[in-house]
Amino acid sequence: MDEGRSELERKPRENIAIEHSDGRVFEGISWETTPLDIAKQISKSVAKRAVAAKVDGELWDLLRPLEANAQLEILDFESKEAQQVLWRSSALVLAEACQGYFGSVIVDVGLSKAGFYCDMTGPQQPGHGVSQTHYKPLEELVKQAVLEKQPFQRLVANRDELKEIFADNPYKQRIINEKMSHDSKAVVYRYAQAVEIWSEPLLPSSEKIAAFALLNNSASYFLGDAKNDSLQRIHGISFPDKKRMAEHKKLLEEAARRDHRKIGREQELFFFHELSPGSAFFLPHGTRIYNKLMQFIRGKYWEHGFEEVVTPNMFNTELWKQSGHWQNYQDNMFKLNVDQQEFALKPMNCPGHCLMFGMRSRSYRELPLRFADFGVLHRNEASGALAGLARVRRFQQDDAHIFCLQGQVKSEISLAFLMLRHVYEVFGFQFKLKLSTRPDNFVGDIEVWDQAEQQLQEALDEFGYPWELNPGDGAFYGPKIDIVICDALGRDQQCATIQLDFQLPKRFQLQVLGADASGKPEQPVIIHRAVLGSLERMMAMLIEHYAGKWPFWLSPRQVIVVPTSNADHTHVEQVKQQIHKAGFYVDADVSGDTLNKKIRNAELAQYNFICVVGEQEQLHGCVNVRSRDDASAKGRGQMLKIGAFIDQLNQLNSISN
Repeated sequence: MDEGRSELERKPRENIAIEHSDGRVFEGISWETTPLDIAKQISKSVAKRAVAAKVDGELWDLLRPLEANAQLEILDFESKEAQQVLWRSSALVLAEACQGYFGSVIVDVGLSKAGFYCDMTGPQQPGHGVSQTHYKPLEELVKQAVLEKQPFQRLVANRDELKEIFADNPYKQRIINEKMSHDSKAVVYRYAQAVEIWSEPLLPSSEKIAAFALLNNSASYFLGDAKNDSLQRIHGISFPDKKRMAEHKKLLEEAARRDHRKIGREQELFFFHELSPGSAFFLPHGTRIYNKLMQFIRGKYWEHGFEEVVTPNMFNTELWKQSGHWQNYQDNMFKLNVDQQEFALKPMNCPGHCLMFGMRSRSYRELPLRFADFGVLHRNEASGALAGLARVRRFQQDDAHIFCLQGQVKSEISLAFLMLRHVYEVFGFQFKLKLSTRPDNFVGDIEVWDQAEQQLQEALDEFGYPWELNPGDGAFYGPKIDIVICDALGRDQQCATIQLDFQLPKRFQLQVLGADASGKPEQPVIIHRAVLGSLERMMAMLIEHYAGKWPFWLSPRQVIVVPTSNADHTHVEQVKQQIHKAGFYVDADVSGDTLNKKIRNAELAQYNFICVVGEQEQLHGCVNVRSRDDASAKGRGQMLKIGAFIDQLNQLNSISN
């Protein structure tokens, strides 16, 4: 079972050539020379920074012997793949600590979005769950393991050997029984007493885990299914040096300051209630932002030739069976019994749009036909997965489906790029593009796939933004382009998507007439397209991106009128109404607070403009304007005629257009 011993000793030794990524070629011996050996020959610093390697493009352990002539790349922590190696290794170290400290059964370890987690049964002491009081002792155990430089041991085991290794772990026994055939083998890693089935590499030892911290804990379910046992999950993060950990903790502090749930409460934008979990209650100021986002996208729809439609919220399950969603997605749908028939709330709009397209015969001259839909969607997300506005059960999307001919795909994709670029530029987002191509389980004609992928690549090249190829990661029904945006904290967020679909038109027998000279009907292609994605999730991202300091055009609190102690409150109301009639969100603070207190309250509430009004302002028909975003104007303000001030607001409000 131990690949590092007797089996390796029987392998033939031959001289091999190892070409490093910098072009240098090193000599080695097959089944003896390791990537770490080559790293040491390059330099001590390279070996010290090394976390993992790539051998002929395959991720490889630093201590795993090379088997033949190879191309080698040494990976340090700057590489995303190397980060995952360090975090996977840290997860196993955490599993060993939890196993010893709590006496728990380790169910699973894995990677989170940034860091790692360990799932386990609850502590053996009845009534005691994991809490923050356990973090320090666990971190001390990990720290001791790092000092001891304990090794990670790579093993290859067959099914029977795995069942013996995990004899006392019913969860692993179930996975082995369900996932492994009798003659299959798997790679496992051992660290002290902790063992995990994992095909991806780990570190040579725990020595490189120089900084380790536990972040939070929560409940989880075995295999992510609420019908299974409830487990305890601990999240952690680690780095190869303490400086990175300090920077990360600073980033976490800033993220906590910007947390959309915190700012949402403070600015009274939205809230959640236990009587409708996963469904946001948008308060007046939050609804202003929500509606403005829709208004913004509607303006883009008008420019780009989209037709907005309204479709039902509930459909008979026969629709979902025809579309294929019932077979693959029904567990995430809310189901209802109506007139002794089964219905479901829609989790997506595409099948309804197919019914719209197919309601009558269509000429090729009608294409491209662009349907846009802000319809309410419902998805039955697990309770433990709900996370403020970022993960909800009730939401709306800027959802659109473009019905076009195969030859129109490229031009439609190019138009979609132009739209998303303008939208993201307005928000101040940077973005990345990834093209995911034909997977092994693709459906349809390979010629159609090749042509579609070629059009997508050409559209990407002409767009001029850097893009990555993600081979084999497309959906079975068509290639796709994923758009990842980068927020103010440098975090990547999956948001927009552009997805080609060859299968839904076939399932709904959609056809257009006249495109073929022979008169033969042609099947259209569907492009699934969203720019904002879920409005709820986008709003969460924007709250954190702006840290609650909304740009004027999107702000729910644009202007506040603040009277001095000797101001005429009737005049204050008149000023407020003038600004309101011009189409802006405006309030007035006529409380008994001092002028300085009113101004301070307005600044904390993130009003874009504070208009101070007193006797002099009333006499000259002016307002004394203080801008939140102009530090020079905060102290004294700028005297402006009310009409000139409103003109200035109109200019700012047009930025989104």
